[in-house]
Amino acid sequence: MNWLAPDINWLGLAPEILIVLVGLLVMLLDPFLSASRKQILAHLSWVGVLLTMLACLYLWDSNIDNWEGMSLADNLSLTLKLIFLSGTLLTIFISSFRSKSEIHGEYYALLLLATFGMMLMGSSTDLVVIFLGIEVMSVALYVLAGFNRPDPRSGEASMKYFLMGAFSTGFLLYGIALIYGATGQTNLVEVADYFYSSPTDLVLLAGIGLLLVGLGFKVASVPFHMWVPDVYEGAPTPITAFMAAGPKAAAFAALLRVFILSFDPLGNLWTVILWILAALTMTVGNLLAISQMNIKRMLAYSSIAHAGYILIAIVAGRDLGLTSAIFYLLAYTLMNMGAFAVIMALSERGEKHLNIPDYRGLGLKYPILGVLMTIFMVSLSGIPPTAGFMGKFYIFSAAVKNGFIGLAVLGVLNSLISVYFYLRVVVLMFMHEPESRLEGEHLAWPVQVALIVTGLGTLWLGLFPDWFLRLTQTTFMAMK
Repeated sequence: MNWLAPDINWLGLAPEILIVLVGLLVMLLDPFLSASRKQILAHLSWVGVLLTMLACLYLWDSNIDNWEGMSLADNLSLTLKLIFLSGTLLTIFISSFRSKSEIHGEYYALLLLATFGMMLMGSSTDLVVIFLGIEVMSVALYVLAGFNRPDPRSGEASMKYFLMGAFSTGFLLYGIALIYGATGQTNLVEVADYFYSSPTDLVLLAGIGLLLVGLGFKVASVPFHMWVPDVYEGAPTPITAFMAAGPKAAAFAALLRVFILSFDPLGNLWTVILWILAALTMTVGNLLAISQMNIKRMLAYSSIAHAGYILIAIVAGRDLGLTSAIFYLLAYTLMNMGAFAVIMALSERGEKHLNIPDYRGLGLKYPILGVLMTIFMVSLSGIPPTAGFMGKFYIFSAAVKNGFIGLAVLGVLNSLISVYFYLRVVVLMFMHEPESRLEGEHLAWPVQVALIVTGLGTLWLGLFPDWFLRLTQTTFMAMK
């Protein structure tokens, strides 16, 4: 019996190969570098991420598929990879607050390997590859969440994330098993084609339901969100920023692949469920964020609410829903990473002064950081002229144009609720005298770059969103 090797186009896998090689190189160099030279690993990591982004741009319009369509290097996957890599690059930059004694090669290696898992999720059209991407990403994040070993909350965050992640993986894997048992396939396109011949297959419907539960844990939709505030609060602040941006975007990339691009003809079977999940997610997230006094917990519940907004885009459907969801993923990555960069800049060693009352008068004491924080808070609340406003505008417009007016109204009402807890931070920074001593550390150039890129990016997407929307619309038209 002859074994036929799959036809692999290595050029199409260049971004994934690059990010893995850089991650392994960082891990191998770590034992041979003294503590005073560990910073080399951070520089090697961000250079590797930039090279990977260049590889993605080089592959633009190539439309390469590998492993008989299991992995695609189309413009959609490349756009998603660029969003993931942007979040990783910004995370590496804001991690420069770590002292030389705290720098370990495995920290950056795990960030890069988690990004590799995210890239697999963004390019895959096969359930098995999506599962592998989720596991590569999740295992790295379990360790990163507990990386601040002297802090017991960090270990608690890691354990909680591991237990809940393993629980959700069980649902996901069982759902994939049921889908394979019903169809004999794991390719999303072939699974969707099977529906046309057997639209009432209960085993297949149960598999899709379990798949939705597993991915619901990853995007932190209600009622699968309980792990988020504790994990986000206990994890190191740069990792909290990373988890709230990159992995969430990767999980939504999997949802987009599954429910918009593959199962879109079967929308009547899952639209109602996602409608309910979207309404609950944004409402519960915003209402619980109001009472939070720790800024990381507040942003954790905020991330839950923003997951609800992106679910609206998935409910809205294929054309407008896809473009508005991708735009919002980029906007949320920029404004969320920017907010956490300011938090790091206003914290001692990154983990102190995280209570909201500690921000009294900081806008007057550090005007540049105060203005930047205001931009990010305004954008997260959806006020013009920022990326957050344009993202919500396009999502709600897509919902209205596709007949989901009630869901759009709920989204607008939730945005109004969120204005209170976002602007509360701004009011404290500029309209109160400082009550506690808070020392901002000297900003290293990587942190300054992160603040400049996120601040300008948030304003640029809000003022000139057309270029990115045209890009995503052209990408979608090329896929038809």
